Amino acid sequence: MISLGMRFVAGVDEAGRGPLAGPVTAAAVILDPDDIPDGLDDSKALTAERREELFGQIVAKATVASACASAAEIDRFNIRGATLIAMRRAVAALGVAPEYVLVDGRDVPPGCACQASAVIGGDAASLSIAAASIVAKVVRDRMMRRACLAFPGYGFSKHMGYGTAAHLAAIKTLGPSPLHRMTFAPLKDRLLLL
Repeated sequence: MISLGMRFVAGVDEAGRGPLAGPVTAAAVILDPDDIPDGLDDSKALTAERREELFGQIVAKATVASACASAAEIDRFNIRGATLIAMRRAVAALGVAPEYVLVDGRDVPPGCACQASAVIGGDAASLSIAAASIVAKVVRDRMMRRACLAFPGYGFSKHMGYGTAAHLAAIKTLGPSPLHRMTFAPLKDRLLLL
């Protein structure tokens, strides 16, 4: 368990487990206990505009790192394995070594350099995990908007890779891009490619 007096506690969360395309992105955040941004919450409970505002404050006031696992890694290691890889990379990329890591969900990434705990519903229970959820979501959304320029026609900037009707229609017309997760249904069943 966390000892009282630990200052460098990292919260870790991810964004992008469910989409058909794009990376899964993880963030690790060590908040300054003397300067915590107001309004931190689970990224899913915030508007895109509010996430962007808080992202700027988090980056300015905290120690932050993010990392991804690609669609190819998701296909190779499955989404759970790729998520844990991205989380481990994010923790390793922090500019300050954490004394303890709190991870949203059921799993602690193997290979963490310090003690860690999984916290189910952590983005509602821990401010550092909530901050990480915001960073992961904003970073991934920005990546998908850039992907929209590199792979026009799929509408990545609108659906962020999720399986909307428009996205499925684009895959049927254009075929899958290198960003698509070929082990995810309906791509794995090749139903869209007929």
